[in-house]
Amino acid sequence: MNDQDARQAVGAAIGKVAPDVEPEDLEGGARLRQDLELDSLDFLRLVQVIAETTGVDIPEADYPAVATVDGLVTYVAGHG
Repeated sequence: MNDQDARQAVGAAIGKVAPDVEPEDLEGGARLRQDLELDSLDFLRLVQVIAETTGVDIPEADYPAVATVDGLVTYVAGHG
């Protein structure tokens, strides 16, 4: 999966989990939990939606690597 496809998949997944997050808030450095205000259940749902839509499973040990929008995009692109 290339970066563009991964970015689109991540944006769509965030839109499903947090429909109140505006697309312009999805800057690369935006932190999922702090800046986008995803609580722990939202974050887990996001990981689940990513797995369902892209086939990329994110183990708990890798959560620090996917703490930002760019981190999640890079992870999905590299594992998809």
